[in-house]
This record gives sequence, C-alpha cells and structure tokens, in this order.
Amino acid sequence: MLAILFGGGLALLVSLLGTRVAINLFTRLGYGQEIREDGPTTHHTKRGTPTMGGVVVIIATLIGYLGAKVLDSIRLGDVALPSASAWLLLLAFVGMGLVGFLDDFIKVFKQRNLGLRSKAKMIGQTVIAVTFGALALSPWLEDENGRRPASEKVSFLREIDWLALPTVLAVVLVWFFLTGFSNAVNITDGLDGLAAGASVLVFGAYTLLNIFQNQNFCQSDPSPACYNVRDPLDLAIIAAAIGGALIGFLWWNASPAQIFMGDTGSLALGGALAALAVLTRTELLLVILGGLFVLVTMSVMVQVTCFKVTKRFTGVGRRVFRMTPIHHHFEMLGWEQVTIVIRFWIICGLFVAVGIGLFYADWVALGGAG
Repeated sequence: MLAILFGGGLALLVSLLGTRVAINLFTRLGYGQEIREDGPTTHHTKRGTPTMGGVVVIIATLIGYLGAKVLDSIRLGDVALPSASAWLLLLAFVGMGLVGFLDDFIKVFKQRNLGLRSKAKMIGQTVIAVTFGALALSPWLEDENGRRPASEKVSFLREIDWLALPTVLAVVLVWFFLTGFSNAVNITDGLDGLAAGASVLVFGAYTLLNIFQNQNFCQSDPSPACYNVRDPLDLAIIAAAIGGALIGFLWWNASPAQIFMGDTGSLALGGALAALAVLTRTELLLVILGGLFVLVTMSVMVQVTCFKVTKRFTGVGRRVFRMTPIHHHFEMLGWEQVTIVIRFWIICGLFVAVGIGLFYADWVALGGAG
C-alpha cells in the first residue's frame, strides 16, 4: 500500500512541476495546437496553446512507478523488479503514446490540424495492440503458478469460464479494446480538462480494483471469490501513478488550459485503460467504468451513420446532433465549457460508481464477505 501511495504522489509532484517546464519549453519551440476549422468558433482563441503535454504525463508515470519499485527494494532489502504485467501495461501506455506523439509532432511541425493519416495511425495502434496481446497470452510469461498476464477467456467482473476463445480471436479482442479505447479517449479530449479529469476517475477505480484483487489473491486466499490475476499489486502502482500524473497535469490543463495533452496523452491513456482491463480480467467492465468515453464515441458513430443513411435514401444528409463529439453539441447550444466538463465528470463518476458497485457485489455474491 505504501508503494501505491508513494508512486502516485511522486508522479503527481513530477507532473505538477514538469508541466510548467513543458509549457515554457513548448511555447519557446512553437509547439502550439492547431484548431479544426469546422469546430466551435470559441475554440479559435486556443490556437497556439502548447500541446504534447501527454509527454509529461508519461514521464511522470514512469518516474512514479520507478520510485515505488526503489522504495520496495529498500523496504524488502532486495531488488524489486517490475513484473511481466507491469512491463506489458507500460508497453501499451508508452507505445500508444509514441503513436500519438508522431501525430502531434507532424501537426506542430507542418502547422496543420492533420497529423498522421488515419491509416498510418491505425497501423501504429495495431502494431502495439497485437504485440501486447500476443505477449500477454504467451506461455513464456507464465508465473510459477501457471498464470499468464492475460486470459483467453472473455471477462466481465472476472473470467467467464464458458466463454473461452481461440488464441487468435483472443488477440483480436485485445486489439479491439486497445485501439477502440485509445481512440475513444482521443475523441473525448476536446474541452479543457475533460479527458484528463474523467481519466483520473477511471484510473482511480482501477487502483481500487487492483488493491482489492491483491487482497483477495487466489495464491494467498484460495476461495470461489478470489481473483486469478497475475500481478495485481504492480498494476495498482502503475494505475495510481497515472492517476497522480493526471492530477498534476490537470492543474495546468483545467479551463482555461495552458497546455493540451494532445494525441500523445489521449492515445496513451486509452491504451493503458484497455490494457488494465485485459490484465485484470475485467474487459467488459471497462465499458461501464469508461462509459463516458463510450458515450462520446457512440455520438460520433450515430452522427456519421445517420448522415450517410439519410443522404443515400433521401439525397439530403441529416444529423442527430449539431456537432460531434457530443460535448461540442452542448457548446453549440450555448453551454459554457466549464459547465459541460463538470457535468461530464459527474456522469463519468456515476459510471465508475456503478462499475465498482457491480465488482463488489459479485465478490459478496460469491461468498467473499463471509
């Protein structure tokens, strides 16, 4: 527990101080955000605001996790090496962040709103997701008890025993979650502090879930309610470090934002959330915990589908919302950005509360409270 608190606190401090340095550096280098021309006109004043702040979040997380491992090594009197699950989570986090960084760098270097082409971005995300999935399901990374970082069984609150997939399909499912949620967080990152604040809540939830899984670990407490997760404590440390780094970043990203996380941050956060879901055997639960990201993404899908269908059959494309993602719809209705962000945070908090409640209820139902 001490390592979790230390990792999260250190990441917060590094991010809080490091983001101020990044703002000065990126401003001096001219790494400013380009704004979509068809977006709300109120966003045009944000053109030139430093971007790629996700770099600080990633670095702060790595420092926080490393600091926690050093602390553990001192406490235990032995070197506490990162677990296989930790390496995989960091692979998804940093790997997706690297794809986002390339996208951001092209935007600021060429001074345009378009970075990587959609196909190139998807190829990069696919390489990271498939590599993560193949390694997580590999027998090479089994621990002494035969546990792999990920399972071929589809999971909700825990593994669903009767829903096992062939390895190839399991990798496809992992790919779907990693690419889907990295893009979902990216789509949600459209207002000052929206994606960062919502992500804090979901990473906080995963920190609690991992602590609970560690306390009810099958290796130390075999029972129908125990959790067959490979490295829950290490996962909790990283989730806490990411959450802490986001809180420090949010100090500067809250409205009016002095820096944006860019695709570097949003793709990294989405990839890390999906990786946590896979590694903790809670894949479908992420759809609830990250329900806000799902809703925002669905608004875009509904808008595009409705426009194409109506245009094909009537000749005139019709829209459901004034603008998507849906937070821009409320902007077009005259809502203040701060109002939208806070209300979306509340919605995200409700999703998180429902998800944690279901997780705990499942444990109680299986006799965990007895």
